[in-house]
Amino acid sequence: MSDPVDLLQSVSVVLVRTTHPGNIGAAARAMKTMGLSRLVLVAPRFFPDPQATAMASGADDVLAAARVCATLDEALEQTRFAVALTARVRELAYEPVNIRVAAGQVLAEAAGSEVALVFGTEMSGLSNDEVLKCQLAAMIPAVKGYSSLNLAASVQLMAYELRMELLGGVVGSPPLQEPAQLGDIERFYEHLQRNLISSGFLDPLFPKKLMERMRRLFGRARLEKEEVNILRGILTEWDKRMAEGRPDKVD
Repeated sequence: MSDPVDLLQSVSVVLVRTTHPGNIGAAARAMKTMGLSRLVLVAPRFFPDPQATAMASGADDVLAAARVCATLDEALEQTRFAVALTARVRELAYEPVNIRVAAGQVLAEAAGSEVALVFGTEMSGLSNDEVLKCQLAAMIPAVKGYSSLNLAASVQLMAYELRMELLGGVVGSPPLQEPAQLGDIERFYEHLQRNLISSGFLDPLFPKKLMERMRRLFGRARLEKEEVNILRGILTEWDKRMAEGRPDKVD
């Protein structure tokens, strides 16, 4: 079994488009109390900021080490498993699990690769596209009709569940094969979309949520590195045949 400290060092907390710097500091404080230290900020409106430092209440080291990225794709480039925290069920997105179930999966994945917990903006959360960049959706089981939680409170609850899972001593086994990095998976989706458009299967003017459905399909499959390489190879060969004007010919 991996050492609990090592497992938590593989877990990043990703905050997307935060609008209030105080929430960044409060989230850093919540992380540190539970043993998490890797903070990633995607396009924060204000950072660094004195309010973030004040609300961190001693978690200055977490803020100082925070990585700032322009996009979620950049933040997840080398991640192999990401969990989207959401307050509602999304059309075409994954059916969310509760955060207690998610905590067990996160630690199982952390035993063998980099993982991320992705939180959206304070007002609107994550977009459907952002949720579909992750492999799992998790929900805090708040009372029906009022699921509005402060961003830092959401981080605190998820971090608490991770720590409780560690204290329980039950940590799953890592995947047998090497999971694909999310950056490689994003490039596969881009390649797939180009291929579908060039073949005529996808009309970019009337996409009808095709790519969202493809993301959900492959997201459930939890693609491995070798599988992504195989899929990219198939698409590349199809590109060659289309360029040669012989898509149906088999040598």
